Amino acid sequence: MKILTLNTHSWLEDNPLEKLEQLAKVIVEREYDLIALQEVNQSITADTEETDVFFHGAALDGLAIHADNFALLLSKKLQSFGQSYYWCWQPVHIGYGRYHEGVALFSKKPIDSKGYLVSKQSEFTDYRTRKILFGRTQLDGREVVAVSCHYSWWLEDETEGFLKEWQQTLEHLAEYDVPILLLGDFNNPAGMSEQGYELVLKHFRDSYEHAEEIDGEHTVVKEIDGWSGNNQKLRIDFVFTSEEIKAKRYEVLFDGRKTPIISDHFGIEATLDYR
Repeated sequence: MKILTLNTHSWLEDNPLEKLEQLAKVIVEREYDLIALQEVNQSITADTEETDVFFHGAALDGLAIHADNFALLLSKKLQSFGQSYYWCWQPVHIGYGRYHEGVALFSKKPIDSKGYLVSKQSEFTDYRTRKILFGRTQLDGREVVAVSCHYSWWLEDETEGFLKEWQQTLEHLAEYDVPILLLGDFNNPAGMSEQGYELVLKHFRDSYEHAEEIDGEHTVVKEIDGWSGNNQKLRIDFVFTSEEIKAKRYEVLFDGRKTPIISDHFGIEATLDYR
């Protein structure tokens, strides 16, 4: 099974429609079974739009899909290329004062979605509000739960930030007794001791560390939104799996090598199998 995760930075990049098409072409060429996307935006002021049979709307939290929803347009573009994916979108908070910002999942098989609040903050107008999107689906004939994640940074205050959000995530994950895929932007760099990355490793496997074949490493290489002043190469986007799943191959995409740069984050492709 082949997985992709990417923080899309949607509508905040130059030439965003061109980059959406580049993303769609790579998805079609590489035939992903499951895709997790973060910073999936729609304009607050855009018109609402009807969805089709491929959309599962249980995580909408009362909002409607708007005509410029990045996931909606990606779904349409994929269909224009002859590929249909089931998809879902979870709005999380207001981003940049003009977007409904959220997370999304795409799956070749039908997907049953559910969104969870994990942050201390809960107001939709508060950028610190964090929700994660769970999707129950099938990969290679087995039921799995995929989670599209976009967490906060590590804070010394244990009542908020990543630690709080991770504790809440573990509580929700305890409801599931199937293999788990945690995919997305964790905002906690690999290699930082006694912080978020090490907490996740107590429960899940990092595909980068266990893959039989590795091509690329870092997903952020410059100053980006949320990492002001950064001049280091960071690995903050991850494919974490439960013990039942092994990583055969790990590749960094959309980094300008084999595939174009389309976001301020690079993407990760992981080829996985059951142990």
